[in-house]
Amino acid sequence: MKKNLFLGLAAIAAGLFLTACESKKAIDAESAVTLSGLNPADFASDSTALYTLTNKNGMEVCFTNFGGRIVSIMVPDKDGNMTDVCLGHDNIADYEKYGAEGCNFGALIGRYGNRIAKGQFTLDGETYQLPINNGPNSLHGGGPIAFHNRIWEANQIDEQNIAFTTTSPDGEDGYPGNINVAVTYTLTDDNALSITYSATTDKPTVLNLTNHCYFNLSGDGSKDCLDEELWLDADQFTAVDADVAVTGEVLSVEGTPFDFRTPTAIGGRIDDETSEQIVNGHGYDHNWIINGIGDASPTATKLFGTLYDPNTGILMEMFTDQPGVQFYAGNFLDGSFVGKKGVKYPRRSAFCFETQHYPDSPNHPEWPSTTLRPGEEYLTTTTYRFSTK
Repeated sequence: MKKNLFLGLAAIAAGLFLTACESKKAIDAESAVTLSGLNPADFASDSTALYTLTNKNGMEVCFTNFGGRIVSIMVPDKDGNMTDVCLGHDNIADYEKYGAEGCNFGALIGRYGNRIAKGQFTLDGETYQLPINNGPNSLHGGGPIAFHNRIWEANQIDEQNIAFTTTSPDGEDGYPGNINVAVTYTLTDDNALSITYSATTDKPTVLNLTNHCYFNLSGDGSKDCLDEELWLDADQFTAVDADVAVTGEVLSVEGTPFDFRTPTAIGGRIDDETSEQIVNGHGYDHNWIINGIGDASPTATKLFGTLYDPNTGILMEMFTDQPGVQFYAGNFLDGSFVGKKGVKYPRRSAFCFETQHYPDSPNHPEWPSTTLRPGEEYLTTTTYRFSTK
């Protein structure tokens, strides 16, 4: 009897030990630091988490469902060293803090990316008023519950695909229509990150979705990266006024600081104050019109630009089916945003390439339309592919 009792107690103890070990393994797995140095525990709350995609080459991309954001992108440099080429924060508290201040690191943008002049547009004879949040204009959706500040539903499909979904009710931030939005990030085995946006509506509306990732191919966010070389397949760009809203004028890049039709260091002409457009944009903060693309055509994605860092040898190729791209050179970064590893991001320490329809298109019927109607599907894809040379 005593021997059986002893064996029973030993079995119970062993079972408890194994359960404790399994629990510890689960905790360890949840808190395992990513290749980019992120701790999932720092992103965990009742409604937020950190998600990771990896491919067969060891490339890693991390996301959070707060704003559907890209948090880090780890790619190899010319020496094989894994390098984080995306600015951001290393905890959810900073994303929430700086997001409230208008910081959009890595975020999904909507309902309307870029500026709508005076926050007004007319559709089918009805005028809509949007929140004003950028001078006299509405920027990136305008309201406090715009897409970059909301919690998206996350569905990690597998190791290389994750989908974020959200709904926006009729009248939210002044926009008409109940819309359903899905954004899928795919990490391919040729080291490309593709973003596919889809949406439907039950009422005529306008929609212009994009992503606001800040790229720095040097991997060092503590200083500017103006020596990086940019090529854009664009003969024209849309002019802006002193409030960085489009004027409706389309200008040629020929003979201007906006000509990137051959690879050119971004810093070479960014402060050329003989250009009124450079002055108005505080540098580069303009929409380039991509050659050969009209209205979005999901079956006709084309290479429209490259970004190259001569120090790391990292090359980023950019593909889209959208007619425009907003190249923003980080002119308003000023060291006040504390990023990953405590780095304070200075002016022009990263660049954004926001594929899009043109800013303020609802007020310019001669431009590609951003109108979405019931029975139609909004569908567009943008891809950033990484390699070295």
